[in-house]
Amino acid sequence: MSEQRRRLSSTQSPSSAGPRTPGSAGSWFSPFATRPRPWDDGLFIDEGFPVENIPRFNVRWKRPKEICQSPQFIVDEATRMDVCQGELNDCWFLSAVASLSLHQPLLERVVPHGQSFQEGYTGCFVFQFWQYGKWQQVKIDDFLPTVDGQLIYLKSSVKEEFWSSLLEKAYAKLKGGYKALNMGFPHEAMVDMTGGVTELFNFMALPRDVGHFLRTLLKKGALINCANVQGPLEQRNKFGILFRHAYSVTGLEKFRTNSGGEVELVRVRNPWGKAEWEGPWSDMNGPEWNQISAEQQRQVGRVQQEDGEFWMALTDFCLNFDQMEVCHLTEATLSGMDAVKPWECTLHHGSWVYNITAGGPPGGARYWQNPQFKLTLLEEDDDPSDPEQTCTFLVALMQKYQRLSGIQLAISVHIYKARPDQGYLTYLDLGLLQPLLSLNTYSQCREVVIRGRLPPGNYIIIPSTSEANQEGEFILRILTEKGNISTFSQKPQTDDNAPMQEIFPVKSVLPSTAATEQLFQKHCKNGQCQPVHLFNLLKEIIGGGALAESEKELSLEHCKSFVVLMDNKGFGHLDWTQFQSLWEKFRKWTNVFVQFDKNKSCTLDYTEILPALTAAGLQVDDFLLQLIGQRYTDPDMTVSYPGFLHLLLKLNSMIQKFYIHDIMGTGTVSLTYRQWLYLTMYN
Repeated sequence: MSEQRRRLSSTQSPSSAGPRTPGSAGSWFSPFATRPRPWDDGLFIDEGFPVENIPRFNVRWKRPKEICQSPQFIVDEATRMDVCQGELNDCWFLSAVASLSLHQPLLERVVPHGQSFQEGYTGCFVFQFWQYGKWQQVKIDDFLPTVDGQLIYLKSSVKEEFWSSLLEKAYAKLKGGYKALNMGFPHEAMVDMTGGVTELFNFMALPRDVGHFLRTLLKKGALINCANVQGPLEQRNKFGILFRHAYSVTGLEKFRTNSGGEVELVRVRNPWGKAEWEGPWSDMNGPEWNQISAEQQRQVGRVQQEDGEFWMALTDFCLNFDQMEVCHLTEATLSGMDAVKPWECTLHHGSWVYNITAGGPPGGARYWQNPQFKLTLLEEDDDPSDPEQTCTFLVALMQKYQRLSGIQLAISVHIYKARPDQGYLTYLDLGLLQPLLSLNTYSQCREVVIRGRLPPGNYIIIPSTSEANQEGEFILRILTEKGNISTFSQKPQTDDNAPMQEIFPVKSVLPSTAATEQLFQKHCKNGQCQPVHLFNLLKEIIGGGALAESEKELSLEHCKSFVVLMDNKGFGHLDWTQFQSLWEKFRKWTNVFVQFDKNKSCTLDYTEILPALTAAGLQVDDFLLQLIGQRYTDPDMTVSYPGFLHLLLKLNSMIQKFYIHDIMGTGTVSLTYRQWLYLTMYN
């Protein structure tokens, strides 16, 4: 069948998500916004964009030429005022875009110029995002979801402008679909769009002179976002500031007042394009502006309208926000810009490999096996206020493919003084030395950052996971103000002084995901794995392997839990992609189960549960362990193999859902009544 006939057939088929609407040659219609194929008009159609349901009736996917008469990619130039939030909870992404738009060369790398709806138009648009050390190109078509002819997601304040809407769609494709943009961290989006390194600050820990600190950051080109996390999600305080909502800091100025004094004001933007600060110096009801000359207001572009951008006194800024995210830009990112180059960066790729380089935390017998990197700080900072003549630096450790794999390792960094005669630290060295700098805890964040000031000299950086033999890939970035030399430390494969280690078999007990595909097709109808299908599949695999007899402990209720804990769409079944993710978890956890089942009874004793959880990378305290013993063990205080999988999947899923709702990474979450019910009733 020709491509044209194939598209025509699929558009007219009963399985498509709605009839073609007369008079709208390229629009897609669906009551639930699933993606049917449009009529073939020769324009680009992105077959790779994730298919998903949008919970809105009467949604039509339209190209911009159907939304307005004369669409433009960019009107005049792309600015922070072109970013107005739609129905997605992605203010975290929009605030990053607003900050990025302050630096046109940065924005042009993400949003390449020369794209148009007129000359050379093909329906295809291209964007770029930084992913693990390199820039990745993302191509999309320009179909956008609308209701009654209006965009339902990100839009520009100018109806004819579409660069920001298409950028949001490209980022959604990178992350797995529009739904993946509901809730997130501004610093993650800023890193993806700049390749920078992000630090998180609590306002209580900021320097005493906050104005000087902010001004220095802004002069160096840093991108800054802030939030107030002391109240329920997106409700307001008495001055109109939304709780748990990401804002962009876009400027800081000192103004001369008519009385001859000075006032320091911070410029902030709400990505909604509305809902501004209502306290002193507000745009609409701020009589304080009568103290500032019209010329000064004109110079900073202050306008008296509700456009999402507002000014507030520095003191009020510190009182009404309590969290700040700062994205530091490197010399590579700032090339071609007039801004001061704040950081020089070196980057290393590395990995933690089972029984080889996955050494776990300090104090463990395997710690010395972790990858080591030698850092040479060359020249002290030009800081007259620093009597010790030290070098300021940042070390950033990022775990790769965290979202795709569904595995979040708890990671950390420790920095030691290097021995003068060698570029690595041995088992004995690490037993005697204390780190000069380290993070307080292990974190499951995508990236952890440590800031330090040390004299010029040689140091050793050791990235690690919270437990030994947790596998993963990472990148390590080192930023300094005046340059550095950092190299991977070549150390011996063995250390004569290290204790002998028990080597567990690397081969997995369960077959690979690829080897289960035939069984998936055999048991799961139409590519949908329902609980009863998963039950039959597992019984067949378990019954013929090293865990034979364990299948007798497997119940349909177990499989119902397995499905709903992995099903984030509420469909009651798993597709092949979700099954793959589940199976990879089962393979890893089965290896852990076999490792700690010392007497080969196909059960774990209560005393074996904690070390098994720890080996799987899941940390629990004593009280939670008691609850696990009461809920997941049999009367003899043992846990079966299926029960162990159920326990780990439930614990892992609850941890993941917490991080999804912990928008600013503060360790607390706020849920509405409905969110609470959805979260607790379907798991």
